[in-house]
Amino acid sequence: MKIFAAYDWGLIWENRAALLDGLLVALEVSAVALVLSVGVGLILALLRMSAPPLSWIAALYVNIFRGVPALVSVIWVYFGLSLVIGVQFSTFQAGVIALTLLYSAFIAEIYRAALMAIPKGQREAGLALGMHPVRVFVSVTLPQATKIAIPNIGSMFIGMVKDTSTFTVIGLTEVVRVTQNLNSTYFQPFVLYTAAAALYVAVAFLIDFLFRAVEKVMESPPRGRVAQAITGRKRRRIGALIERVSASQSA
Repeated sequence: MKIFAAYDWGLIWENRAALLDGLLVALEVSAVALVLSVGVGLILALLRMSAPPLSWIAALYVNIFRGVPALVSVIWVYFGLSLVIGVQFSTFQAGVIALTLLYSAFIAEIYRAALMAIPKGQREAGLALGMHPVRVFVSVTLPQATKIAIPNIGSMFIGMVKDTSTFTVIGLTEVVRVTQNLNSTYFQPFVLYTAAAALYVAVAFLIDFLFRAVEKVMESPPRGRVAQAITGRKRRRIGALIERVSASQSA
């Protein structure tokens, strides 16, 4: 108890604004990277399922970037790619690009497995009804594959938020960078890094809750209070439409 009494836990509350600002930066970088990663990952998944040489190129990309650490990726982007193309990236842009390069490879495999899990008979049925192949993919195959992929994409988002902690090397002012700055002033590493860890854990719980809610919304019928609240208005409109049709038929 005497050991813990030596720590100034009040520093967490006193510097809550700085810590939360750092968390917001981490979430912003991760959110933008997630959107881009899903788009790029879906394209890569389709290329991997196509004929060579496109499937070979996609497989090469996926296998390379699944093995590259986040720290190396952001150094490549910030200090390497910027020199090659002659553009000086901000720390925010470099973080987004680095995460997109890494996690699009993981999401490509997630989507590939999800797309392969959809029975081929559904695509054939859509084509038999005269639907265009693109419409069959967008309206039938992709929504079902996305529902399968959602839990794993949520796990990828949590990983993105945590990987921003390595971007201190380029000066991104996320949670760990803020913690380092505060520690250089107060010299309380145990307290400050415990606070940083607590923020990451809290965000992990929040992201898990949100993605579980999205998963339930996409189910048929939607499950859970959140899903029912989100889809309640749509169900009421459908119910009202059915009542009007029934009333017109009875009249």
